[in-house]
Amino acid sequence: MLRAAHRCVIEEIKTSLHITSYGDIIYLMIYQVSIKRKVDRGLNKLPKNVQQLLFLLIEDLKSDGPVQKEWSNFSPLGKGRYHCHLTYRHVACWTCDKGQIEIEVYYAGSREKAPY
Repeated sequence: MLRAAHRCVIEEIKTSLHITSYGDIIYLMIYQVSIKRKVDRGLNKLPKNVQQLLFLLIEDLKSDGPVQKEWSNFSPLGKGRYHCHLTYRHVACWTCDKGQIEIEVYYAGSREKAPY
Protein backbone atom coordinates (compact mmCIF):
# COMPACT_ATOMS: atom_id res chain seq x y z
CA MET A 1 0.00 0.00 0.00
CA LEU A 2 1.36 3.41 -0.93
CA ARG A 3 1.65 6.14 1.67
CA ALA A 4 0.09 9.56 1.03
CA ALA A 5 3.53 11.19 0.56
CA HIS A 6 4.49 8.59 -2.05
CA ARG A 7 1.20 9.15 -3.89
CA CYS A 8 1.92 12.89 -4.13
CA VAL A 9 5.37 12.24 -5.60
CA ILE A 10 3.96 9.70 -8.04
CA GLU A 11 1.23 12.13 -9.17
CA GLU A 12 3.84 14.83 -9.74
CA ILE A 13 6.00 12.47 -11.80
CA LYS A 14 2.98 11.24 -13.80
CA THR A 15 2.05 14.82 -14.64
CA SER A 16 5.52 15.71 -15.90
CA LEU A 17 6.31 12.45 -17.74
CA HIS A 18 2.89 11.43 -19.11
CA ILE A 19 2.72 8.21 -17.13
CA THR A 20 -0.33 5.97 -16.91
CA SER A 21 -1.01 3.91 -13.82
CA TYR A 22 -3.41 1.13 -12.94
CA GLY A 23 -3.63 0.72 -9.19
CA ASP A 24 -0.10 0.52 -7.85
CA ILE A 25 1.41 -0.42 -11.24
CA ILE A 26 2.95 2.46 -13.22
CA TYR A 27 3.52 2.41 -16.98
CA LEU A 28 5.87 4.90 -18.66
CA MET A 29 4.91 5.61 -22.27
CA ILE A 30 7.85 6.44 -24.51
CA TYR A 31 6.89 7.04 -28.12
CA GLN A 32 8.98 5.62 -30.93
CA VAL A 33 9.44 8.06 -33.80
CA SER A 34 10.51 6.97 -37.27
CA ILE A 35 11.18 9.10 -40.32
CA LYS A 36 10.19 8.02 -43.82
CA ARG A 37 13.11 7.48 -46.17
CA LYS A 38 11.90 10.29 -48.45
CA VAL A 39 12.02 12.76 -45.52
CA ASP A 40 15.48 11.52 -44.55
CA ARG A 41 16.79 11.98 -48.09
CA GLY A 42 15.36 15.50 -48.29
CA LEU A 43 16.81 16.76 -44.99
CA ASN A 44 19.92 18.21 -46.65
CA LYS A 45 17.73 20.34 -48.93
CA LEU A 46 16.08 22.04 -45.94
CA PRO A 47 17.65 25.14 -44.38
CA LYS A 48 19.71 24.43 -41.23
CA ASN A 49 17.24 26.23 -38.93
CA VAL A 50 14.37 24.11 -40.31
CA GLN A 51 16.41 20.94 -39.79
CA GLN A 52 17.03 21.94 -36.17
CA LEU A 53 13.33 22.68 -35.63
CA LEU A 54 12.41 19.29 -37.11
CA PHE A 55 14.78 17.55 -34.70
CA LEU A 56 13.25 19.50 -31.79
CA LEU A 57 9.78 18.45 -32.96
CA ILE A 58 10.90 14.82 -33.11
CA GLU A 59 12.17 15.05 -29.52
CA ASP A 60 8.80 16.51 -28.46
CA LEU A 61 7.00 13.71 -30.31
CA LYS A 62 9.11 11.12 -28.48
CA SER A 63 8.39 12.56 -25.07
CA ASP A 64 4.84 13.94 -25.42
CA GLY A 65 3.21 11.96 -28.21
CA PRO A 66 1.46 13.01 -31.41
CA VAL A 67 -0.59 15.93 -30.04
CA GLN A 68 1.75 18.95 -30.10
CA LYS A 69 -0.47 21.94 -29.31
CA GLU A 70 2.49 24.15 -28.38
CA TRP A 71 3.84 24.05 -31.94
CA SER A 72 2.78 26.76 -34.38
CA ASN A 73 -0.39 26.01 -36.38
CA PHE A 74 -0.65 22.48 -35.00
CA SER A 75 -3.77 20.71 -36.18
CA PRO A 76 -5.04 17.16 -36.55
CA LEU A 77 -5.69 16.27 -40.17
CA GLY A 78 -7.97 13.32 -39.39
CA LYS A 79 -7.41 9.55 -39.28
CA GLY A 80 -4.40 9.80 -36.98
CA ARG A 81 -2.57 12.41 -39.07
CA TYR A 82 -1.20 15.69 -37.73
CA HIS A 83 0.81 18.67 -38.92
CA CYS A 84 2.46 21.85 -37.66
CA HIS A 85 4.49 24.71 -39.06
CA LEU A 86 8.22 24.63 -38.47
CA THR A 87 8.53 28.10 -40.04
CA TYR A 88 6.18 30.19 -42.14
CA ARG A 89 7.24 28.29 -45.28
CA HIS A 90 7.94 24.82 -43.87
CA VAL A 91 5.70 22.20 -42.28
CA ALA A 92 6.03 18.73 -40.82
CA CYS A 93 3.40 16.00 -41.02
CA TRP A 94 3.21 12.80 -38.99
CA THR A 95 0.90 9.93 -38.30
CA CYS A 96 0.09 7.89 -35.21
CA ASP A 97 -2.69 5.34 -34.92
CA LYS A 98 -4.83 5.67 -31.80
CA GLY A 99 -3.53 3.59 -28.91
CA GLN A 100 -0.14 3.03 -30.56
CA ILE A 101 3.27 4.32 -29.47
CA GLU A 102 4.76 4.43 -32.98
CA ILE A 103 4.82 7.82 -34.71
CA GLU A 104 5.97 8.22 -38.32
CA VAL A 105 7.08 11.55 -39.76
CA TYR A 106 6.00 11.26 -43.40
CA TYR A 107 6.65 14.79 -44.66
CA ALA A 108 8.92 17.73 -43.88
CA GLY A 109 9.25 20.51 -46.40
CA SER A 110 7.53 23.46 -48.00
CA ARG A 111 3.90 23.98 -47.11
CA GLU A 112 3.02 24.44 -50.79
CA LYS A 113 3.92 20.80 -51.48
CA ALA A 114 2.50 19.35 -48.25
CA PRO A 115 0.37 16.22 -48.77
CA TYR A 116 -2.81 17.36 -47.04
